[in-house]
Amino acid sequence: MKKLIVGLLVLCVSGGMAFAGGGKDSTAASDPNAPVTITVWCWDPGFNIYAMNEAAKIYKSIKPNVTVNVVETPWDDLQQKLTTSLSANQTGALPDIILIQDNAIQKNISTFPKAFLPLNGKVDLSQFAQYKVDVSTIDGKSYSVPFDNGASATFLRRDYVEAAGLEVADFDNITWDRFIELGKTVKAQTGHAMISAVGNENDLVPAMIQSAGQWFFNADGSLNLDKNAALKEASRIYKAMIDADIIMLTPDWNGYIATLGGTVASTVNGCWIIGSITANADQSGKWAVVSTPRLNIPSSVNYSSVGGSSWVVMANSKNPDTAMDFLAKTFAGSVQLFETILPSSGAIATWLPASKSPMYEQPSVFFGGQKIYQQIVEYAGKVPRIKFGIFNYEARNNVALAMQDIVKGTPIDQALAKAQKDTEFLIGQ
Repeated sequence: MKKLIVGLLVLCVSGGMAFAGGGKDSTAASDPNAPVTITVWCWDPGFNIYAMNEAAKIYKSIKPNVTVNVVETPWDDLQQKLTTSLSANQTGALPDIILIQDNAIQKNISTFPKAFLPLNGKVDLSQFAQYKVDVSTIDGKSYSVPFDNGASATFLRRDYVEAAGLEVADFDNITWDRFIELGKTVKAQTGHAMISAVGNENDLVPAMIQSAGQWFFNADGSLNLDKNAALKEASRIYKAMIDADIIMLTPDWNGYIATLGGTVASTVNGCWIIGSITANADQSGKWAVVSTPRLNIPSSVNYSSVGGSSWVVMANSKNPDTAMDFLAKTFAGSVQLFETILPSSGAIATWLPASKSPMYEQPSVFFGGQKIYQQIVEYAGKVPRIKFGIFNYEARNNVALAMQDIVKGTPIDQALAKAQKDTEFLIGQ
């Protein structure tokens, strides 16, 4: 089985080598003012699609002959269509630009190295938080323009905390062990669980280990689960939260979002969760933002990341120069864009110049007058830089299974050893 999987990957990589890319715009070659259409695949009408449409308006004012056609494509569908088309070397139906989840970029580019265009020299990537640039940088070439900020924070119910005799400041710059102790107080005094998470898709553990500058793989690409000190400590913390009865596990994402309506006292997640929190208009003024708890190991800091995505230009594009210029002048060059999309979508940039915008300095009434946008941009600049690795999803899924076993009583070392073995089988290491 291992040989079969490895063989299929080799075939995919070999197929990827056949893609052409990096040519000049075919339309511009004959007439630089001729109409040009750039097609983009992305998901989420209220977030990514909204942002892309606003970017299209800005670019239209710069290049009136360019139209951006945005096609709503759910992430799972996008990934499947991409893999199917590239594996068959049938790229005619693929768009010019796609949005791709950060934790899937390395595998896609490594499997199909000629299917995506490097942006070095076309887009100034030095202006982004470097942990976001790192996720798509291979052999010195960077393949994506970072979009949404996945920097994490603790989003806290101010009213519940104060009802428990605590202050918001008590939760800032603390360890996870201290978070558990404070959570016990909140639960005892208010009856509310301190935090919630999706039981079978937990993002907390990955966020914990990234705060320590670690991931599921070593820098050389080798799997690192059973000997990963940060992962072992994160597993201990996760089990301790269960044992202390301060965390509520939900069966799915919708259930998790529902807990933010008043069931729990906080959530620790990527800042993109702001849109879901502020959807509860009756809670305005009752929330606060502080830093992410850290692990009780020397390398851990109070900053991490959850999720996030980036824009990638496909090598099959008939107008690659226009596609790159579009991204350079909007998501990598327009303060106006981020000022426009921030209030209604909560899309906080990882493009650092946006943090200088007066919009980011405005206090948020919903979050008790805190300047949360400026605060989170500062967090983003301090997130430890890691490499997700090619087989991120395989490792992540097995770690999630290990967490379920640990909750049921399996010793941490035993559960992680099984996750290591199962993942090695899948990826052929």
